[in-house]
Amino acid sequence: MFYKKIPSLLVPPLNFAMVSKGIYRSGFPNKKNFAFLKKLKLKSIMYLSPDEYFEENYKFMKENNIQFFQYKIEGRNKEPFKEISYEDISNALTQVLDTRNLPMLIHCNKGRHRVGCLIGCLRKLQNYSMNSIFDEYIRYAGPKLRISDQEFIEIFPVNIIKLNPEYLPESFLKFGRSHY
Repeated sequence: MFYKKIPSLLVPPLNFAMVSKGIYRSGFPNKKNFAFLKKLKLKSIMYLSPDEYFEENYKFMKENNIQFFQYKIEGRNKEPFKEISYEDISNALTQVLDTRNLPMLIHCNKGRHRVGCLIGCLRKLQNYSMNSIFDEYIRYAGPKLRISDQEFIEIFPVNIIKLNPEYLPESFLKFGRSHY
C-alpha cells in the first residue's frame, strides 16, 4: 500500500478574521497557529496588552522576519476606573495603515475587546455606519460586549490620527478622508 503524507493541519488563532487586505485580527496566537500564520507572510504583529509576550512567539517572529508592535492597552475599558487611551489607538492605527507594515496581525488575548475597539475606530475612519461598526464589534465580543467599548468607538476623534498618504493601503484610499 502507498501512503500519502498528510499535510500538517492549518489552525487559525481564536477569533481570526481578515479585516481588510493585509490586515488580520485574532486572539493570542500559540504554537499550533504558527503554520497558519506563516501562510499569511506577515510583516508585522501588533499586540494590544500590557502582558509579557511569550518567548516562543518572539522566536517565531524572529525566524520569520516579523516586526513586533506592542501597545500596552489594559483589558478593562470600564468606567470610571480604566479607559483605553486615544493616543494608543491613534498610534496603533498609524502603524496599521502603513503599507510598510503589512500584512499585519493585530491581536489581544481573546480578540474581543481591545482589538474590537481598534477595529471599530478603523471602521469609523473608513466612514462605516455606527450600526455596521457595532455589529462587527458584537460579532467578536459575543455576550461579553461592553457598552463602554461601544461608547469609546462612538466618541473616538478620528481627526487625531496622523496618517502618511504615501503609505496608505490601496484599499483604504477609496474612502477619501480629507484629514490626512
